[in-house]
Amino acid sequence: MLAAMSPSPAAFEPAPIRAGRGRDDACPGALRLHQADDGALARVRVPGGLLSPDQAHALARAATELGDGQLEATSRGNVQLRGLATDCGGELAARLRDAGLLPSDTHDRVRNIVASPLAGLDGSGPDLRPWVRELDELLQGSATARGLSGRFLFALDGGRGDVASLDADVTLIARPDGTALLRLGRAGNAAEVTDGPHAALRAAEEFLALADGAWRVREVDPTGERITAALGLTPRPLPAFPGTRPTVGPHPGALGVGLRFGRATAAQWRLLADTAREELRVTPWRTVVLPGVERAADLAAAGLRTDPASPWEQATACTGAPGCAKSLADVRADAAAALDATTEFGGLPVHWSGCERRCGHPSGEWVDVLATANGTYRVAQTPDTATEVTNQQTAAAVAAARRTT
Repeated sequence: MLAAMSPSPAAFEPAPIRAGRGRDDACPGALRLHQADDGALARVRVPGGLLSPDQAHALARAATELGDGQLEATSRGNVQLRGLATDCGGELAARLRDAGLLPSDTHDRVRNIVASPLAGLDGSGPDLRPWVRELDELLQGSATARGLSGRFLFALDGGRGDVASLDADVTLIARPDGTALLRLGRAGNAAEVTDGPHAALRAAEEFLALADGAWRVREVDPTGERITAALGLTPRPLPAFPGTRPTVGPHPGALGVGLRFGRATAAQWRLLADTAREELRVTPWRTVVLPGVERAADLAAAGLRTDPASPWEQATACTGAPGCAKSLADVRADAAAALDATTEFGGLPVHWSGCERRCGHPSGEWVDVLATANGTYRVAQTPDTATEVTNQQTAAAVAAARRTT
């Protein structure tokens, strides 16, 4: 089952253009830990979301022995560990190096690569794993690329338009003849390139020549024209794509498994690793694809989602209280109660936020559920359709907003 989307992201609010920020990018990594209210947080980059079962087990052990016993999938297909002791950085780094999850100390935070998770599995596009690995190696081999922020994102799309819909800085869209379309930021055009990974790296390096402290392409080159010109490429209008992304449940050649708000216990994570045939693919939608697995009843019994006909499908939330001091509510508990209280499913994605930052919100159209200072939630499908509701009224308000198209 597939959910439709456009390959052109539409933000809930227009993104500001900010060049020359004048401050360091504090995005966490495996070496630079972030101090949250529930302890230190580490973000482990997983290019393409590709994990071997052994690597998945290594992450589960680290979560159990060093953290709070849970793992989080992020909106970029990476994995976060929370509740870490402030002095565990050296031990965590050693474990990740041994597992092959920290191949470069200098390029740790720039290895942000998402890829179409069903590519090469369901016959809809080529196997993108060679591109993922080549681009990752090229990034690590580029001294210039060390200057990229931890928020700079590469997207490798197999042609379906799923990760092309994300707010990536450099997108490669595979073509049947082995070439690719190179798209920069939110540009409505793309240029044909013959060597996708090398072209993606060159585009990132050209961005850095213009960046002047900016973190994202849209901040200095919203149309992509300056970088495209520097590369000597000719942009053309971006063609239409199916724009589909995998839901949870069975697919030809794979099984999609959902994590409640992208979070799994170490026991659930170990079960995923044990069920996997050869690898796990963590997706930008906080799910995990298991290639070669058709069904696994024990996953659902363990609290993982395998039914696409669920209100939980395409429902996300920020960390909320008590993990984040800025949050005005325990949004995950409130969201879970609302989702469990309704039997309706489908429609627009929905995201619960504890503050105006709306951390982790999806791209494209989505229902915004924002906590307020007076203990209510503001539910909106667009900024001018906001409705303020009590916690008890949220389930019905969200279900109605998700039906809006």
